[in-house]
Amino acid sequence: MFKDKIVQLFLKWRKIKFSFFSNSRNITGNFTKHQPVVMRGKGTIIIGNNVNIGVINSPFFYNGYGYVEARKQQAVITFGDNIHINNNFSVVSERKITINSHTLIGYNCTIIDSNFHNLTIDKRLETDPNPEEVIISENVFIGNNVTILKGVTIGKNTVVANGAMVTKSCPENVVIGGVPAKVISKL
Repeated sequence: MFKDKIVQLFLKWRKIKFSFFSNSRNITGNFTKHQPVVMRGKGTIIIGNNVNIGVINSPFFYNGYGYVEARKQQAVITFGDNIHINNNFSVVSERKITINSHTLIGYNCTIIDSNFHNLTIDKRLETDPNPEEVIISENVFIGNNVTILKGVTIGKNTVVANGAMVTKSCPENVVIGGVPAKVISKL
């Protein structure tokens, strides 16, 4: 009993501590934060109903945190309704990232819409001149340790296998996986 109270105090302290790292001011809606979440950037973060970040009985719960950053003023990150996200999730946008309703996301998942640096050799210290929107359609299941890169649209009902590196868009109702991810089967 005493140990449980100490754990609860520790978790509460972690959430408070990580809230000090947040600086985002343009947020609509609210997550249920089972794990600490840092929200940063000059852009807009829109949160639907019943959005949960963190899973207690899952890896990285005690030593990780969620990270949401709408980096530039024009950047928009949108979470639909009924989204459940596991631990160590990060999403960083310079343009637009949309995660539609009824999506499940595993632990250690990263979604980005930019290279964040120009790929031209003599301009490497400049920002990516061409960020591209990312869209996660409704009812998508994203496994653990997945990375989704700029310009990707994941079709409705699709399953993204553990460890996938999604570099190109995929249709709805399929299972994708691998590095780079490709269609493995139809649902």
